Amino acid sequence: MKKSPISLAILALAAAVGGAAQAQSNVQVYGLLDVGVENANNSSATGGSNTRVISGGMNTSRWGIRGTEDLGGGLKAVFNLEGGILMDTGAQDGALFRRQAYVGLEGAFGRVVVGRSFTSVYDMVIGYDPMGFAPFYSWATSGPATGPSKYGFTTGYDNLIKYAGTFGNLRVGANYAAGEQTTGVADSAKMGATVSYKFGPANVMATYERNNGNTVAATGNRDENTVWHVGANYETGPLKFWAVLRDYNLTAGRAATADVEATTTWGGVAYKPNEVTTITGAVYHVDVKNVAANTDADPTMYVLRYRYALSKRTDVHISGAYAKAKHGQLTGLSRDDAGFANSQRGITVGMQHRF
Repeated sequence: MKKSPISLAILALAAAVGGAAQAQSNVQVYGLLDVGVENANNSSATGGSNTRVISGGMNTSRWGIRGTEDLGGGLKAVFNLEGGILMDTGAQDGALFRRQAYVGLEGAFGRVVVGRSFTSVYDMVIGYDPMGFAPFYSWATSGPATGPSKYGFTTGYDNLIKYAGTFGNLRVGANYAAGEQTTGVADSAKMGATVSYKFGPANVMATYERNNGNTVAATGNRDENTVWHVGANYETGPLKFWAVLRDYNLTAGRAATADVEATTTWGGVAYKPNEVTTITGAVYHVDVKNVAANTDADPTMYVLRYRYALSKRTDVHISGAYAKAKHGQLTGLSRDDAGFANSQRGITVGMQHRF
């Protein structure tokens, strides 16, 4: 049977990856596929409910290729290419390797990578979110899409140089993303730093992030966005607890433009009565600041999730959430889709498989 050019290309790629993995035993094709169904009310201006197939209930669906090469003396070369998948349509989620595309070195000193990757803050804070940055439902990376700002932190940078190191109970990280502007190295530059320490069953952490805009000619200033976190988690027997505070501030570079400020707090608890069952509850709250009286939404979201492991690689999950805003302001559950009332409730049923 005659093979098409596309078929031949796919076979060549598979052979190349398989051959590399066989020759070096350090190249891995991996992925996570998470798909489900959500029903949410107040999904339109007329207050209608919406039932839809969703991609990513607990985690964003993705696929990738990663690997290492032993260079001797405890030094390794590392690489990672990772892209997102929209499971409801099969479409590519953004650029081909929007999630990660880097190479680097790893040794006793830690790991340094260069390219496109998650920020140091993302790498740290994900361990302090009871919902694990779930697309449905978590406000740990940002607040709801409804409103003038999400009051969140940056999850990934282009043009990135990132360091991560673990030394006993101490874990540190730092990153710098070049702005690549001819007006100066500070324009569009981004940077961050993280630290955590383990005290027996408890962990504490702190993070800092700074994102610059470009200089505004009329004022000589630039937008300056700073975000910091402090948080802790604690595990005892079948229970795990989390508590985090995030402060967000955007200082405007343009004249007659108000700064943007908010503080987000969240906490949660997970109960794992056996090896296959996990029940997690979480509360997220955004305290909106620097707005006119009685116009702050100050939304709160309550989440409950049941997760059951069918195997080591496959889970089913059910999540329910309710969000409510003050002063008649709009809010919603989603980080990506706006809500159309001062409250919204939603429920998702899904399945996740990892390979």
